[in-house]
Amino acid sequence: MPAAPHGFPTPKYRTVTAYLSELLDELAEGTPIPAERELAVRFTVARETVRQAIRELVVAGRLRREGRATVVAGPKLVQPLALASYTEGIREAGRRPGRTAVTLGRLYADAPLAEALDIGPGEPVAHLERVLLCDDQPVGLENTYLPLRRFPRVLDEFDPSTSLYAYIEACGVRFATASERIETTLASPREARLLRTNPALPMLHLNRLSRDAAGRPIERVRSLFRGDRFSFTTTLHAP
Repeated sequence: MPAAPHGFPTPKYRTVTAYLSELLDELAEGTPIPAERELAVRFTVARETVRQAIRELVVAGRLRREGRATVVAGPKLVQPLALASYTEGIREAGRRPGRTAVTLGRLYADAPLAEALDIGPGEPVAHLERVLLCDDQPVGLENTYLPLRRFPRVLDEFDPSTSLYAYIEACGVRFATASERIETTLASPREARLLRTNPALPMLHLNRLSRDAAGRPIERVRSLFRGDRFSFTTTLHAP
């Protein structure tokens, strides 16, 4: 753990964090850590001090909540930033992908969405909201918007448990480019419930606009990924 600034005592919770970090190296994934009461007695600190240490390790992805217990987390899912489906990325990582549909319906584009999708304000759009699973655990929440003018049968034909990218390509549309912005945010209470996470934990917020080779918009996607379970990588090239 980072040292305290010179001349300042090490915060008590950092002592607990350092002990737990060493302990986690010896425990298997899914193993519960000692109870808060036991740790508080061991280090002669308040239970809130123990909770602060645990929160830091949860955010770092080394611990996770499982019901009322806190257990050792597996390594974070590391995914490349690429124009590919979630299904492909998770399978390549040797894990089991899955999805649970939350919303599949029609809405009418407001001005910002219409501009992004290059359609008129008020035109119908297919809205697909799904919880993204990895080994049956929720790790992300994805909201996708497709112009119904371009995909008129998607609400009737598409199976939300399958790959949307595969469906779009089966419609004869090929992905060519995408612009993506990544920020950190906090989940709303509803989003936190869907992801079974604490709303105080940071989330990775991705906004993507995908286009075909002619530059026509295909989809607008807003995704939330649990910061304690997910990280992204990319390769940078010199200009």
